[in-house]
Amino acid sequence: MGIPFITAEEAAAYIKNGDNVGLSGFTASGTPKVVTIALAQRAKELHAKGEPFKINLFTGASTNDYVDGELARADAINIRTPYQSHPDSRKNLNNGGIHYFDGHLSHVSQDLRYGFFGGIDVAIIEATEFSPNGDVILGAGMGMSATLAMMAKKVIIEYSSYYATSFRGFHDNYVPLDPPHRREIPIYKPDDRIGTTVLHIDPEKIIGVVPSNASESIKPFTAGDEITARIGANVCDFLAGELRAGKMPKEFLPIQSGVGNVANAVLAGLGENPEIPRFEMYTEVIQDSVMKLMEEGHCKFASTCALTFSDEAMLHFMDNIDFFRDKILMRPGEISNSPEVVRRLGLIAMNTALEADIFGNVNSTHVLGNKMMNGIGGSGDFCRNGYLSIFSCPSIQKGGKISAIVPMVSHVDHSEHSVKVIVTEQGVADLRGKDPLQRAETIIENCAHPMYRELLWDYVKLAQRNGGHTPNNLHACFALHQAFMEKGDMAQVDFSLYY
Repeated sequence: MGIPFITAEEAAAYIKNGDNVGLSGFTASGTPKVVTIALAQRAKELHAKGEPFKINLFTGASTNDYVDGELARADAINIRTPYQSHPDSRKNLNNGGIHYFDGHLSHVSQDLRYGFFGGIDVAIIEATEFSPNGDVILGAGMGMSATLAMMAKKVIIEYSSYYATSFRGFHDNYVPLDPPHRREIPIYKPDDRIGTTVLHIDPEKIIGVVPSNASESIKPFTAGDEITARIGANVCDFLAGELRAGKMPKEFLPIQSGVGNVANAVLAGLGENPEIPRFEMYTEVIQDSVMKLMEEGHCKFASTCALTFSDEAMLHFMDNIDFFRDKILMRPGEISNSPEVVRRLGLIAMNTALEADIFGNVNSTHVLGNKMMNGIGGSGDFCRNGYLSIFSCPSIQKGGKISAIVPMVSHVDHSEHSVKVIVTEQGVADLRGKDPLQRAETIIENCAHPMYRELLWDYVKLAQRNGGHTPNNLHACFALHQAFMEKGDMAQVDFSLYY
């Protein structure tokens, strides 16, 4: 009989209260778009009858309004991991309505296979091509699709006809053996293929195929400004100096870059700097800026987990897809973020920070220590294992009422042991080979905004009265955060109160 076509509502009816549901995709790219809307509507109808309905949601990374937005507004999520970025999801988890636990993206597939969170009851997987024997071509993002297809008791396929052609040839489906049987992941350069272009799903598990004609609905990132341009220039000047000093190979090293307008500014700067040779990327996400760098000849290849292009850029990509066939390869998040491969390839890992402290610890996730923003994502996978780990951020926010450089971060995601370089629009702090006090001097003088430098030195002088290897004063280390919560301005701190 083959695999039947069914409606989104019919597909959603197979999902029960308390089910573990896994979704394809990584960021908005490749995530389901119609079944989750029907699922949210079903949750609302059941709630109106007084019946409980919540699922436990496992995804490759963040999703989109079709998923985290719709399901959060319907109060249909119980457990959520490993990453989210939607304001409605963020609101619910910070209010305790969603049990969210953060984790490194490279870990989740193996954790699922080992049964840490139970099995997968239903997987919803977007495909741009499928056959009756269960062979599918995935969409613009991979995430945990291969593991979910293998583990799920039931699979729903969302067939996307939005694009003029499928993404056939761009994927590299590969699931490593689990310990203690694992061998090395045989990637020795970014363009090595190790898996299959087609993902096979047992057809006996497939409930049906749901048609979809929705785009990823990704908007372009906010255009860069003077601050992001200066950050980008500072990163590029630093890397060019490393090349001149012989601290990295003359051929350069593969780039990993985070998401956002700061990351785009850094990538643009790499393309404009005449000292930076043509480069490759081994990363989890590529954005519009990477497509431009490829067309200009600056980026020669990118291994990624997702094509996180804006809708306009994605249509341009599809119109020129043959140009990119030998320049882009999509892998599962477990492979794109693999610490083993990151270490082997010697990546230049570039990510963004919410705040950094004067000793080099970085907070990527929590505002004022308690409000989750998005999650750690893959930044830890790359930071801990990269050849160079660089964190960038503007030195101040909210017109100077917040300093991104503080005496002690309010939440630690990346410790001083992993962070090698911090960059703001003010300059570059190279922390390699420095003790805590030397790191403090380097960060304050090179990265802190001038309006906060003296305040930070006031803290250091106060902390030094306690002695020790890392000068700290546990009464005053969060005084800047406290000043913001009480007065709305970190600059209103008064360290004399702590003497």
